[in-house]
Amino acid sequence: MAERFELKIISPDEVFYGGEGTFLEFVSVEGEMGVYQNHIPLTTILEPCVMKIHNESEVKKAAILGGFVEIQKDKITVLAEDAQWPEEIDVERAKKAEERAKERLAKKDGIDVLRAEVALKKAIARQNAVK
Repeated sequence: MAERFELKIISPDEVFYGGEGTFLEFVSVEGEMGVYQNHIPLTTILEPCVMKIHNESEVKKAAILGGFVEIQKDKITVLAEDAQWPEEIDVERAKKAEERAKERLAKKDGIDVLRAEVALKKAIARQNAVK
């Protein structure tokens, strides 16, 4: 039996997830990360990504659209800019958002490139959460 940690994912609107996990996967600004219980304490910035919450019998996926994660010995807290379960995602809308972001990046004419890049990452994270 794998050791468990307490996990809380908080979005601006709600406690998105509260429960236990045995392993957590996500993407930070430092790259892909995986965390078990007793991980060294760490706080890092999240990239828009698919977060995978592992338990003994299942893996839950969620689109986490940026934020912070605080890792402690037996507890992980995620402060997400936004979070969505796959069944909440409108795939067609996410595809259109991806297309718009790519078009804005291709033009690079009077746009905020960073904002367009973030929009692109969020659209891709939403689509990947459904896969």
